[in-house]
Amino acid sequence: MALAATPAQAEWIASWTAAPVTPSAAMGPIPATPSYANRTIRQTLRLSAGGKALRVRLSNAYGPGPLRIGAARIALLDAAGKEVPGTSRAVLFAGATGALAAKGAPLVSDVIDLAVPALARVSLSLYLPDETGPCTCHTTGLDTTDISAPGNFTAAPFTPETTTQMRAFIASIDVDAPDDAATVAILGDSISDGVGSTPGANRRWPDLLAERLVARRGPAWGVANQGISGNRILNDGFGTNALARFDRDILALPGIKAVIVFEGVNDLGIGFGAMAQGQAAAMRTALPGGAITAADLIAGYRQIIARAHAKGVRIFGATIAPYKGATYWSEAGEAARQEVNRFIRTSGAFDAVLDFDKVLADPADPAAMRTDYHMGDHLHGTDAGYKALADSIDLGLFKDD
Repeated sequence: MALAATPAQAEWIASWTAAPVTPSAAMGPIPATPSYANRTIRQTLRLSAGGKALRVRLSNAYGPGPLRIGAARIALLDAAGKEVPGTSRAVLFAGATGALAAKGAPLVSDVIDLAVPALARVSLSLYLPDETGPCTCHTTGLDTTDISAPGNFTAAPFTPETTTQMRAFIASIDVDAPDDAATVAILGDSISDGVGSTPGANRRWPDLLAERLVARRGPAWGVANQGISGNRILNDGFGTNALARFDRDILALPGIKAVIVFEGVNDLGIGFGAMAQGQAAAMRTALPGGAITAADLIAGYRQIIARAHAKGVRIFGATIAPYKGATYWSEAGEAARQEVNRFIRTSGAFDAVLDFDKVLADPADPAAMRTDYHMGDHLHGTDAGYKALADSIDLGLFKDD
C-alpha cells in the first residue's frame, strides 16, 4: 500500500513580538489600560525576517475573562502605508473566522498563506465584539494603532475614532522560514522598547539589528523584541518581572537560539534611587519592591543564564548603560552598576558580552550617557544612540549552528 507523502516540515521563527504587559491604572501622563467593545483595532507592524507563510499569536494573558475575537485579517503594506492589492488574508482559527481565548491564555491562528519579504510592513485588524475589560496590551508600541467606530471593519478601510501607539492583544507574528533560520530574542526594558526613538520609523536598536542581519545576506534571524518599558529583573511593576516572564516571553518563542539580556537599570534606579517627589514618587508607587543589592541582581542574571542554557539557548549579556543625571540615579546605584557590569564583562557566565555601557558612555564622565545619545532625560536613547548600540553588535554571534 502506498503511503501518503509527508508535508514539508515548517520551520517557524518569531519575526515580530510585543511582550504582554499587565493592565494598570492611570499614572500621571500614562493613561489607564483601555477596554474595547464592538470595535475594530488595526495595528501597523514591521516584521524582521521574511517567510513563505505566517501565523499570528494573540494574547489574553491578563484579561479578566475570556476574550472573543470576532474576525481578523492581515495584509501587506506598501512604502506609503497603503494595503498592497491582493495581499489581504483572513486570519482563521481552526478554520473559523472567530475564536475565544481563555482567560490567561494565548490564541494561535491557522497558517496564513501569505509570503512576506524581510522587513515587510503589515497591518493586522482584529474585531472585538464583546467588552474585553482592561486589555492585554503592550504600552510602548511606537507605531500606529487605529480604533474604529462601532462595527466590524476588518475587511474595509475606516476612519479611526481614536489612534494610539499601544499594541493590543497581539503577542507575535511568526514566519515559515528556511531551515537554517533562527530567532534571537531581547529581554529588556524601555531602552530596548525604544523610548526616545522616532515613532513609526523603526529606529529601536533591535529594529536596526534586524536591518543589519538582513543586509548581511546570511542565515535568516528573526529579531524578537521583548523589551517592556519600566520592566525589572527582580520585581514586578510595568510588566511581570523578567525572571517570571522569561519562559513565556523568551524560551517559548519558535526557533529560539539566542537571547540578549539588556535589563537591570530599573532594578538599580528603583532599588537605590532617592525618589521622593513628583513623578519619581509616582514611579516608586507603581514599581514597588524593597531595597536590593548588586549580588541580588547578579543572582538574577545567573538564574536567567542557567535557564537559557538548560534549553540549549545561547545568552549574550549587555552591560547596564550609564544613567547619571536621570531622576533615580544615585551614588549607591552607580557603585552597584559598576559591580554588576564587572560581573557581566569578566565572569564568563554569558556566552558573549555586548558592552553597551562603553558604547553609550560620555568619555568626559563615564557614569553619564553621551548628550547626543539620550533624549534629554539621561536614560533613554535617541535614534543616534540606538544606532550606535546596533552597530556595535558583532554579527558573527548569529550563525547557523
